[in-house]
Amino acid sequence: MQVALTVWCGRISPLFDATRTLLVANVKDRKITARHYEPIDGDSALSRANRLNALGVEVLICGGISEPFANLIEARGIKVIPFSSGDVEEVLHAYLSDRIDFVT
Repeated sequence: MQVALTVWCGRISPLFDATRTLLVANVKDRKITARHYEPIDGDSALSRANRLNALGVEVLICGGISEPFANLIEARGIKVIPFSSGDVEEVLHAYLSDRIDFVT
């Protein structure tokens, strides 16, 4: 499974709509098997949703996200976990441990 997190200065980017970088982690059995950073250019909701889809992302973890962006992403079968904040590594490990709600 591909999990993407928005990144800004090592933290979850405050707004998906404006983020320029994703950390994409390949996860199997709740363990990270590979990871890399991906640029996410384009300002339109459609271009960003298509980029996530092309990357094979199944889960997007982000800060705030506007409704048009969220709707287009979810329409592609991608689960959106919004309003996350904190250090990217801590948030990723919280997701893997099923405790994402406890990271701030």
